[in-house]
Amino acid sequence: MDKCQQIKAHVRMEERYEGLSLIFGDNKLLKGEILQAIDDTKKETGQKPFIFDKISNDRQDIQCIYVEFHDDVHREAGDFFTKVLKKLNIDHCEKDI
Repeated sequence: MDKCQQIKAHVRMEERYEGLSLIFGDNKLLKGEILQAIDDTKKETGQKPFIFDKISNDRQDIQCIYVEFHDDVHREAGDFFTKVLKKLNIDHCEKDI
């Protein structure tokens, strides 16, 4: 079962920067699954992206985990993101405007 309805994934790419945001609402179990998927992928790949969360008690839409790669010259972040999304059973990202 995919979790696209529970976790909204957004990818942002710029020159030498790639970021993945995973919006999960205020579900602590989903947050734990996201952090575990990221941690497992870090162990598998040896990559160490910058990870932080943005949590609001007032707005569910900004309950989010961010995964960022800065100075990603060789574009290795895409594989990392793909592995995390696969572990979370997310088969597509949101279409941003």
